[in-house]
Amino acid sequence: MALLPALLNSRLWSLIVKEVQQILKNRQIIFLLLFPPTVQLLVFGLTLSPEVSHLSLGVVDYSRSAASREFVANLTANQVFDLHAVYSRAADLGQQVRTGQVSTGVVIPPDFADRLATHQRVDVQVLLDGVDANTAGIASGYLGQIVNHYGQSLVGGATRPVTMAVRFLYNPGLISSWFFVPGVMGVVLTLTGSLVSSSTLIREKDGGTLEQLLMTPALGWEVLVAKIVPLFGLLMGDVLLASALGRLVFGLPFRGNYGLFLALSGIYVFVCIGIGMLLATLARNQQQVVLISFFFNVPLIQLSGAIAPIESMPAFFQVLSFFDPLRHYVTIARSLILKGVGLEVLGGEGLILIGFAVILLGVSIRQFRAQLN
Repeated sequence: MALLPALLNSRLWSLIVKEVQQILKNRQIIFLLLFPPTVQLLVFGLTLSPEVSHLSLGVVDYSRSAASREFVANLTANQVFDLHAVYSRAADLGQQVRTGQVSTGVVIPPDFADRLATHQRVDVQVLLDGVDANTAGIASGYLGQIVNHYGQSLVGGATRPVTMAVRFLYNPGLISSWFFVPGVMGVVLTLTGSLVSSSTLIREKDGGTLEQLLMTPALGWEVLVAKIVPLFGLLMGDVLLASALGRLVFGLPFRGNYGLFLALSGIYVFVCIGIGMLLATLARNQQQVVLISFFFNVPLIQLSGAIAPIESMPAFFQVLSFFDPLRHYVTIARSLILKGVGLEVLGGEGLILIGFAVILLGVSIRQFRAQLN
């Protein structure tokens, strides 16, 4: 208990109070801490989705029969495809796909109804706009499922020797935001933490206030700790804000221990502060800080698996992603929020984050002190 009064009367506490007051007076810092994280989390969480729907469908129906009209009705029944227009020639349909007016085209042959009536195989031509490879692949899969289901309905649902019962764990509703939002939390924390900490330090370095502090009786480590502690507290506020938005807006279940989530997030906050301090040693002014941060943060985000699965990356980048601290934090966030696992599973990821925090803070503090000297 005697430590608390000693801390409150120490030079370190006075420096921390001074830093908090200085940060709270800076409207730019408060704006960076509150507005961008909220907007980014809401925009990314609401717009990012691997699902596709309402794709424009063009049809050339050479059969002009009841069977072909029923086939087209099956294609548009689940709202994945919307019938854009019916064309008289395949060349016209191809031109519409080429110009982007239609994303998917189907050409039904003249003998469609006759071959179905005699239980013969029917070849239907499909044209897909492959500029967006992901959407084209998903559309192709949807078409295959619809055609297979339509074919089974014609033969009376023939019995299959093997059946499959699928159960989706951790996200039974397949809600895409449950996958993206925990990753976006890490992205927002990385961007905000690195920019806020680097901007705070570079502004004081430019203004000469750090040199003035070093002329006081305060030791160098006290000055740096006084810089880090308020930033840590403010960025933990961003963690609380992001988790609250995830729970209230997107309905994230938070199945794991929330205290463990905050503790591991706190370790990652130190990683972000270390990145920001390192950026401050590389830049001469705030404009350079912003430009250099894009050079660092964009690869971190791309290799983290926050937006795209790591398994879809080339082997070299999958290995490289192990050196990305954001990857490990995204794994922690998704595992705690969706799976509810504990430290026995995430202990290794936590140790890796501690290693990143120690290395980044150690290197950045050493570089910063060298510049001040």
